Amino acid sequence: MLYYFYDKTFEGLLTAVFDTFNRKQSPEKLVSAGVAIPLFTETYTVIPDPDKADRVLSGLRKKISPSAIHMLLTSFLYETDEASTHIFRYIIKSFTSAQSIELNFADPDVLELSKMYRKVQREEEKVRQFVRFQKTADGMFFACFEPEYDVLPLSVEFFEDRFADQQWILYDMKRKYGLYYNLEKTEIVHFENPPVTPETGQLSPEQMDASEKDFQQLWKQYYQSAAIKERINPKLQRQHMPRRFWKYLTEKQD
Repeated sequence: MLYYFYDKTFEGLLTAVFDTFNRKQSPEKLVSAGVAIPLFTETYTVIPDPDKADRVLSGLRKKISPSAIHMLLTSFLYETDEASTHIFRYIIKSFTSAQSIELNFADPDVLELSKMYRKVQREEEKVRQFVRFQKTADGMFFACFEPEYDVLPLSVEFFEDRFADQQWILYDMKRKYGLYYNLEKTEIVHFENPPVTPETGQLSPEQMDASEKDFQQLWKQYYQSAAIKERINPKLQRQHMPRRFWKYLTEKQD
């Protein structure tokens, strides 16, 4: 049994594909460093190489459609070694199969990736629905959340278009990085100490715009007045509005 260790980057994954053909040895799995593996398992450590990765990606574009490449990139945001292994196998099969495997859902890798792809897409849709910006004292808008998958990269275009006239930061509390839009471009940012209370996702009073609390109160009043008490269904609400988002929703604050 052979396992490949890789650095959990897409470049590393593509390099693993290149090395597989070069070494003429196909691994059972791709695993990240530090993961426990079975005894007597042979291992190989993949060193990410941009030239190798570019060659694989260039060749892949000739074998599969742009939508299939988008599916692979999106599924990679699932963030597990299992997902990376399915992507790895999908790419290998795409190069070695005489016919396209894109719609071959009898293939376990194609089927599993289609499921992961849909899950990541649904999570990104939830981010669009449940983001609540707070205005900071310096006029910027800040929102944070903890998505199940690393969906921030998928959200950039939507928020740049929707809030093009505002400076904003979207921050992933789980992965400890965010996106900052400065009216011209979007950049990745990191905070040693995010400017929010972890338990509530709220900005501290000194960092919040003077009018923000008033707007939040108005939104809560609207939310409460629009609700029909006799039709409140907590189970259905949790189904459509997962609890992991609740503490970052203004209308769910006490």
